[in-house]
Amino acid sequence: MRDTNRKQMKMTRHQIDALIVEIVAAVLLVADLAFVYFNFYPLYAILASVAIYLIVLVIILIKNTAFKKTMRGVAEQRNSAFENLTLECVRQLYMPVIICSEDGKVIWHNEVMSRLRKGLTPAYGQFLDTFCDATLDKIISGEGSADEDSKNEDGVIVHFTDSTHAEYHLGKTFKAKAYSVRTEDEELFMVVFREITDIVELNKELIDRDVVVAYVVIDNVEEIQKLEQTVDSTATVEINSILRRVFEDELHGVIKENGKYRYICVFDRENLSVLTTNKFAFLDDVKSASKDSDSIPLTISVGVGANEGTLFEKESFAQSALELALQRGGDQAVVKKNEELAYFGGRAKTAPKGSTVRSRVIATEFAQMIKRSSNVLVMGHKNADYDALGSCLAVSRIAKYLGVKVNIISDVNDENLAPAFARLKDPEYDNLFVDAVEAQDLLKSDTLTVVVDVNNIPICEAPDVVANSNNIVIIDHHRKVAEYDFKPNIQYIEPTASSAAELLSEFLQQLLPPNALPKVEADIILSGIVLDTKRFSHNTGIRTFNSALYLRSQGADPGEVNEMFKTDIKDLIREAKYENSVVIYKSVTAIALNDNEDNSPLARISAAKAADRLLTVNGVQASFALCKTNDTVFISARSQGSINVQLILEKMGGGGHFDAAGAQVTASSTNSVLKQLKDAIDEYLEENK
Repeated sequence: MRDTNRKQMKMTRHQIDALIVEIVAAVLLVADLAFVYFNFYPLYAILASVAIYLIVLVIILIKNTAFKKTMRGVAEQRNSAFENLTLECVRQLYMPVIICSEDGKVIWHNEVMSRLRKGLTPAYGQFLDTFCDATLDKIISGEGSADEDSKNEDGVIVHFTDSTHAEYHLGKTFKAKAYSVRTEDEELFMVVFREITDIVELNKELIDRDVVVAYVVIDNVEEIQKLEQTVDSTATVEINSILRRVFEDELHGVIKENGKYRYICVFDRENLSVLTTNKFAFLDDVKSASKDSDSIPLTISVGVGANEGTLFEKESFAQSALELALQRGGDQAVVKKNEELAYFGGRAKTAPKGSTVRSRVIATEFAQMIKRSSNVLVMGHKNADYDALGSCLAVSRIAKYLGVKVNIISDVNDENLAPAFARLKDPEYDNLFVDAVEAQDLLKSDTLTVVVDVNNIPICEAPDVVANSNNIVIIDHHRKVAEYDFKPNIQYIEPTASSAAELLSEFLQQLLPPNALPKVEADIILSGIVLDTKRFSHNTGIRTFNSALYLRSQGADPGEVNEMFKTDIKDLIREAKYENSVVIYKSVTAIALNDNEDNSPLARISAAKAADRLLTVNGVQASFALCKTNDTVFISARSQGSINVQLILEKMGGGGHFDAAGAQVTASSTNSVLKQLKDAIDEYLEENK
């Protein structure tokens, strides 16, 4: 280093000497020219001076050339020293380093990488992804393959593996960062691996130690008290013991009563896997606690908030998850983690509720909301049925009675609803029905939008209208399939009800005076109950018959209702097509298929009837009928009560009830949907062995 400094000092003196010589020569030349101009010297003296100047100039050029040569030599020597120093630093760096070509082939690596791969195939000449779980392109782009959250400015998370030694895994975590190195001929990449194993383990420990909040509630006490007056005290003591065993002994958490038949639990997140792995098996233990008595078995619902955030946010998530579990019929657990939802249990059919207290409270709140609105828009689901249309008419009648303008968003050209629309000929109904486009023009800041007979917003009649509404009410009898990205003003979801028409009939009883419901509307509302209960033979309870009795008192005629369900010869032919394609799958399910290209919208009704008929086959516990209309495949599912068809079709974006469900799948072929259905059945049967 000192020698280099001396050379730099010499170079400075050379520069000064050359500059002095140039200045002296220039002065002499100017003086000679001046003397000539003033005739002091003869011409030969001037020529002699010019010759001297040229000689000096040559000397200067020679000195400059030598100087530049010396400078180049020093620069080359310095660059070589730096290159050697850099290479030595990389070679002895404590982090693994490789240099590879543009296609990811390794051409050099340092000693640390050699030690990591001791006993394995040398990395030279191999491609990076043969011993690392990320390609060079992914490392350059910052998208690692080992972790969804691995993209980062300071590298991507990777692990070392080996394609020739499948059992090899270093057990360490690295962050890989690629740097471009350009040469005259090609571009190379130097990849540096920084170990972050300790950081990852500490982060995992921090996450595992994070608190999870859960709510547990005995969900059918109200029904048992109404029917049996008292609750089995022995069963409640046993349930209390089961919950303490699970949350205190197994999860090492804390459980405290948070009200009558209600508990709040807190435990570490790492122990949540105990519950999810055994699929909340204690739900069945709770039901078994009272199976030996003559009373109705007690069931519980569980809501778990497993999100990141404050305790307040976790408690809020747990409460939301519990509400979702109850809206899906109870006897199940819902785990809510950020935007993800996981469902467990719900394998038993829920008993209908006998109390109408909640219905009366919500009906009163609903009426108050209508009064505060400038107008009301009500809709059912796409491809509506009598239950959806009847429920819409019930809401419109309540709004009219309260003096608020109302419109129903529906397709008046739907062949499936033709018998009902044919009865709505009174001028009162001329401007009642609008389509989704017209509804957008009717939407105001204080409009009340009501969605009935569906809680899955994407398949309602006008999702865009719901998205643009400030005030939303949802009334449905299907199990809730997901949470919303908005907060409804009223959310009345009662899976134990036979139909949405049953729920709205109770509203009519509470809010309308006697004989205020027109007969034609009573007929259509009753047809919705008849449809969903299969003529009162399925999923009925005390409240179902009370609603039917009310509608009958308002003039509903069962004979005229039956007229709306009559089919013609074409319907019989459509239904026969399903019988020609029945397949028994997994010994307990029957699947029928109608993939004719000329299917009309009425084929959906034939599919539902075919699914009902398949349940009459010996040994069939669940049935599925598929039909394709345009680019949509419709699935109707029915169950004898041992298989939850709702859970099966939820896997395909559908939903419904334990023993009756449906789904609509947009697909190019029926066979692709059939494969999805079989996969969903396989998954359900595997989960519920």
